[in-house]
Amino acid sequence: MEDRLNQDLKQAMLAKDATRVSVIRSIKSALIYAKVAPGATKDPEGAMSDETVLSIIAKEAKKRQESADMYVQGASQERADAELQEKTVIEKYLPKQLDETEVKTVIEEVISGMGEVSTAQMGQIIGAVKSKTGASADGALIARLVKERLS
Repeated sequence: MEDRLNQDLKQAMLAKDATRVSVIRSIKSALIYAKVAPGATKDPEGAMSDETVLSIIAKEAKKRQESADMYVQGASQERADAELQEKTVIEKYLPKQLDETEVKTVIEEVISGMGEVSTAQMGQIIGAVKSKTGASADGALIARLVKERLS
């Protein structure tokens, strides 16, 4: 995954695509920060697993969405559009996102495997669903659907 980012950065620089260059650089910066952070998970050569890279990229996409939402609330549509454009570039590196129906199916699988469940087990259920779906489902969507299912 890191190699793909490096190749895409080179292509974006050659194409003089300032937005893609900026976004890919910010992703690479987040990856470097994660590598040097205490407790970082990496192999001895310094490479990170693709799952770790994907989770960092997903966090970057979520940051862009949250920023865009804040700009919309602050009546700055131009800045919101810029954040959403960056998010679109980032999402090209993420796996296809599951829709609500697919997430509900995974939730039902997890709950049926647990037997009788209560709202006190919401955190366990959310964690199990997140581990099954990985970066292909939004955590907020999972939490909302689990809460609806248990209510």
